[in-house]
Amino acid sequence: MELTIGCTTRPFRGCSFAEACKYIAEAGYTDVAFVPVKSDNTAEELARTRKTAIDAGLNPSMALSRPKMELGLDAAVDEFNKHIDNAAKIGVKWLVELGIGDSKYYDDYYELMRRCSPHAQQAGVNISLKPHGGISLTVQNLIDSFNKVNHPAFGISYDPGNVIYYTVGKLRPETDIDKIAPMVTTMIIKDCVIKDGKPDVMVTPGEGLVDFEKVISGLVAGGFKGPLYVECVGGTEIDEIRANVKSTLKFVKNILAEL
Repeated sequence: MELTIGCTTRPFRGCSFAEACKYIAEAGYTDVAFVPVKSDNTAEELARTRKTAIDAGLNPSMALSRPKMELGLDAAVDEFNKHIDNAAKIGVKWLVELGIGDSKYYDDYYELMRRCSPHAQQAGVNISLKPHGGISLTVQNLIDSFNKVNHPAFGISYDPGNVIYYTVGKLRPETDIDKIAPMVTTMIIKDCVIKDGKPDVMVTPGEGLVDFEKVISGLVAGGFKGPLYVECVGGTEIDEIRANVKSTLKFVKNILAEL
């Protein structure tokens, strides 16, 4: 099965965006994620970011987002819509939403997503909420969020490593995969280990606690058609990181080939 597999810049967080794009392209990926974009970027900054990715041979298809609820609902909506517009100018098709941690903003968060999702759809951008603690701590939280927003441009970014990380292993990402699969529009390839009671996601996929075969096959069985993005690998030296990024692409392709 052929699905788009991209890589985030996170493994190369000590590098410039241009360097990260170079390494990601050399590893064989087609898409780069966590493209740097903000609501207040200038047209020149946006054009430069897009050119950097394109020149490396990559599609700048995913960026991160987190609304600024502290501004107040109306101002937060305006700011988020500007973020969407700037992402679209770079060519981003997916905004991975990190949610919020302060429960006093939960209702406003859902309202913001209901207001901004039509704008995102018009701009050709999809919003994808990942498990990240707080409002998106558990699979059930993600399902509830999907149902409360209830818009075609709003879906779920399934991050199995984060399910383990933020619940410190109390919940498993394979559980209820059949329930959430129809809502998942992107997947993050991230593993997790727990050492001395502390979770760690800086591990190469396949070497931690996540059963990727079960997660990916369950998502595909539920209608998931990609894309997938590698977020974390193990390693401290750049050559080791580059090798792990490359081997992870093969790891994911091998799973997909069996489906």
